[in-house]
Amino acid sequence: MRTGPRVGVFGLLGSGNLGNDGSLEALLGYLRAEHPGAVVDALCGGPEAVTARFGIPATRLHWYRGEYRTASRAGAVVSKGLGKLVDVFRTAAWVRRHDVVIVPGMGVLEATLPLRPWGFPYALFLLCASGRLLGTRVALVSVGAATIGDRPTRALVRWSARLAAYRSYRDDRSRDAMRAMGVDTSRDEVYPDLAFALPAPGPNAPSDPPGPVCVGVMDFHGGNDDRARAGEIHRQYLDGTIRFVRALAEEGRAVRLLTGDACDAPVVAAILDAVDSPLVTAAETACLADLMKETAAAGTMVAIRYHNLICALKTGTPTLAVTYAAKSEALMERMGLGTYCHPARALDADRLLAQFRELEKRSAELRHILAERNQAAARRLDHQFTALTTALFPAAGRARTPARQEAS
Repeated sequence: MRTGPRVGVFGLLGSGNLGNDGSLEALLGYLRAEHPGAVVDALCGGPEAVTARFGIPATRLHWYRGEYRTASRAGAVVSKGLGKLVDVFRTAAWVRRHDVVIVPGMGVLEATLPLRPWGFPYALFLLCASGRLLGTRVALVSVGAATIGDRPTRALVRWSARLAAYRSYRDDRSRDAMRAMGVDTSRDEVYPDLAFALPAPGPNAPSDPPGPVCVGVMDFHGGNDDRARAGEIHRQYLDGTIRFVRALAEEGRAVRLLTGDACDAPVVAAILDAVDSPLVTAAETACLADLMKETAAAGTMVAIRYHNLICALKTGTPTLAVTYAAKSEALMERMGLGTYCHPARALDADRLLAQFRELEKRSAELRHILAERNQAAARRLDHQFTALTTALFPAAGRARTPARQEAS
């Protein structure tokens, strides 16, 4: 017999992106601690993986299994078009079964990587529109956003945000972007990314010699507006990363390559092939906890993927960010390392090495700064979860208020 609210979680979860799954893990931790009677299931990209790892029922996000493959044949085009229609009814039927649907973190309101409007933006719009029509509260929790140039994508994202019952953002720039796109953000708050709520191993004491240099890599081809020069951007990024790793190895430094998505594997293979050194190794990571173990053992970190940055910063590791979007710059600024950013679209190995050496000189100071900023992030996330309970589970919020007052 059901004892609590019916809660759905929604997103590109279980699809190989460790950051997305880390956001889900953090949300589930909150639900199990604060709302243990909640009945939870997912509508997501990789339902089998979500069920296997998190133990919750899950449904495939799209009716058409080839949704994210290019449709080149007439049959595929027809099937994809039919899938868009079928998904209207599938999404509404799923939403209707829930009291609350939560989109946990992720950059669901941005197009900083290549994105077609009728893919995930359309799916998110169907979710939020169904919630508004059927009376199910939809919450976008600590999500990322960015100003979008493509008109269809911008319209779908804007209306998704407007139709949601609750919104919070993972940085001020995200909130500013939604305001610029015509969304009333006067009641929206900014909190750290949900991944900061995950448990982390304590940072290792500085050692002599220092731990390895962790280098997070990405199958990077630019963003939504860079499609015409995607190949050029990728070559420059990869060549610069190879030169950087080779220089460290030639100095006798151990380098540990990290990824954040299954699609990054070819980049790792290319670097290992180009830098033939036993000092350069690749980690096998299945979740953010694995990434945090690697970054906690590192002397320093150089990373491009957003959640690789979070893992390094959360474990107190001095970090240099190779940035491809404002979200990474905002994160580094908030954590006190704003000067240590390098553009992914114009990666220069020599300049990156110079920034890296400066980072290492300030290692002890930066570890102290990160410890303070992590404490502040933990406090803000406590506020986020309290606000979420008040907005989505008002009965539970009222029931817990006396206990909180008594404890204080």
